[in-house]
Amino acid sequence: MKKTLVVCIIMLGMLKVNAQNVIPLYPNGVPNSTGNAGEETKTVTNGSIRYGQISKPSLEIWLPPAGKASGAAIVICPGGGYSIVSYTNEGTSIAEAFNKMGVAAFILKYRMPSDISMKDKTIGPLQDAQTAIKIVRQRAKEWGVDTARVGIIGFSAGGHLASTAGTHFNKAVIDNKEGISLRPDFMILGYPVINLTDSLMHQGSRTNLLGTSPPAELVTLYSNDLQVTKRTPPTLLFHAGDDKTVKVANSIRFYESLLRNGVPAELHLYPKGGHGFGLYNKTTSDLWIERVENWMKAGGWIK
Repeated sequence: MKKTLVVCIIMLGMLKVNAQNVIPLYPNGVPNSTGNAGEETKTVTNGSIRYGQISKPSLEIWLPPAGKASGAAIVICPGGGYSIVSYTNEGTSIAEAFNKMGVAAFILKYRMPSDISMKDKTIGPLQDAQTAIKIVRQRAKEWGVDTARVGIIGFSAGGHLASTAGTHFNKAVIDNKEGISLRPDFMILGYPVINLTDSLMHQGSRTNLLGTSPPAELVTLYSNDLQVTKRTPPTLLFHAGDDKTVKVANSIRFYESLLRNGVPAELHLYPKGGHGFGLYNKTTSDLWIERVENWMKAGGWIK
């Protein structure tokens, strides 16, 4: 009897810890919601998790060991064409890598743009990214984070979301009565969707976010290379030249815009690797995450 009781207590403790690792982004109700959300989907292929039809966003908290924590933090936006979220390949594996370098990581499971579940689907994902940055800064002391060293990383369509957060921070699309800065202190963009014009767009991402025939002004607004200013955060980009899904010119255009505006920028182009390689580009022994660590140290985000 005593042994059973001890086992139950341990299991309850484990459940409590796990529950604290994931928090809802909006515990008091999701903004911009029609109330008609469908059921979230989860698929597992070879151990890799993907989520679809996300309407209740969350933040998964990965904190480094106290003795290793640097005070830096990063919000992670996995990719998936604004249709799904590649949660393992571009989420948990990335969080683990940042923890190893002493960076607190926060995986954002953001909402998928939807005319059914959202009043305005064009701002839905950005609301979630801004809210994630706001929460990390609000609870910085609790999580051992320096509010002046909160960055964002995104992959593919998640790279579009991250770059939107880094170029549209002056206009809050969330309630921010506290006046907390929504600007990331730095950005890391992996094979990102950047430009949504006909020549460079990723069709699925643009259609899912803006609709089938978006007005020209909306395309320009969300072509983030056209929204760079001197206040855009310092950025590191990496991309493969043989990417057939998202043209490498997306990263090149964004890099050029950063340079024109005097924003510190670093660009790494691999000859091969295709799209969606996550933490490891198997065509090279070079590790982009090591480049990121060196860049973060040089920028003073890891001290």
